[in-house]
Amino acid sequence: MTKPQSSPLQVAGLRRRDILAGALAAPLLAAPLSALAQFRVEISGVGVTQLPIAVAPFRGEASSPQPISKIIMADLARSGQFRFVLANNDVIDENTHPDMSAWRQRGADSLAGGSVVRQTDGHFNASFRLWDVVRGADLGGQSYVVPQSDLRLAAHKISDYIYEKLTGEKGVFSTRLAYVTRAGTRYTLWVADADGENAQPALFSVESIISPAWSPNGRSLAYVSFEARKPVIYVHDIATGKRRMVADFRGSNSAPAWSPDGRQIVATLSLAGGSQLYRINVDGGGTPQRLTQSSSIDTEPCFAPNGQQIYFVSDRGGSPQIYRMSAGGGSAQRVTFDGNYNVSPSLSPDGRWLAYIARSGDSYRLRVMDISSGQSNFVTDTTDDSSPSFAPNSRLIVYATRQGGRAALMTTTVDGKFKARLASPSGDIREPAWGPYQR
Repeated sequence: MTKPQSSPLQVAGLRRRDILAGALAAPLLAAPLSALAQFRVEISGVGVTQLPIAVAPFRGEASSPQPISKIIMADLARSGQFRFVLANNDVIDENTHPDMSAWRQRGADSLAGGSVVRQTDGHFNASFRLWDVVRGADLGGQSYVVPQSDLRLAAHKISDYIYEKLTGEKGVFSTRLAYVTRAGTRYTLWVADADGENAQPALFSVESIISPAWSPNGRSLAYVSFEARKPVIYVHDIATGKRRMVADFRGSNSAPAWSPDGRQIVATLSLAGGSQLYRINVDGGGTPQRLTQSSSIDTEPCFAPNGQQIYFVSDRGGSPQIYRMSAGGGSAQRVTFDGNYNVSPSLSPDGRWLAYIARSGDSYRLRVMDISSGQSNFVTDTTDDSSPSFAPNSRLIVYATRQGGRAALMTTTVDGKFKARLASPSGDIREPAWGPYQR
């Protein structure tokens, strides 16, 4: 057969990943580099549709500081949508003209290969190409010139390209996670790559840190810190490490949720004595606008993607349930009806799914609802789940849980059929939040 013509590699600009610029909270604690959390990944379950792909070792990878092809394979594996055809150590770079018939005989529908080359200035050029083996078509490629510290990011970008070309949906491998760990009396707020690696500390404190929430542009985190001996809401700039206080009103300030335009935060305040929802400006100015007027506890707000509605938790019906109201306040409609304890709502970015934690006997498990139909199902078999958060493509959910007595972060597909465990070797992991696509 005629070999496909190779199209020129598309050179993609890859800005150096923003580095967290030191913790500013008091009291501060020193953090040795060895404290940076590193994760191992365990996959379980079978995806509904899995596309057969071969990812060949990259030329020059043996001397590269990062195993590019292995990072790509791990990324694609976490999605649950791929199964791998062994490449048998056949090194294929972006300039190779592969024998498509041979790869078809191995069972591959697609093939990826590339190279990683150290340049004279110390940067690395990571290039790749993707082929459709069935049609014998060149699906294009890209080239990233990055410092050594961003080689993993380049691999994640390659994974995103492959995922989008083969599924038609955007990948999430180059997005980020935030989460909190507790080790002894020290709490740390971390920002890591979506695979849990390359973790950087944003904040250290001997007091609790809870409820991290990403700004819609992915540049800032809101969170609650108890360093003032009461819950106070801060907004933390990821690139500079600078932060500002946005809610230190009388009583408690907790559970921040960003509006989709990034200009306001809805939070739980006890200004009037009880825990109610208020809208506040992100710059901390102005007077908080009260949104709920109940005598019950109203908390854990989250915006619908269109910004027109707010979901929240209230015990106004006698037990904690999830409700929905207009973003401007007013009457609320109950959303959850199965069971007497449903908390921690998280809306998928496409507006289709509601993830939350439901009590089932003595267990607390992740449940997912199809919002249009109201039908919901448990998607985990663990017993201590908490803090669900959707990936920006709405395909995956990250949540905290315990397995074998150990704290862990896990991801699951919306249907619960495919899970990945991101387990820390030590410390208590909690409060994960999946960051958006950066704007």
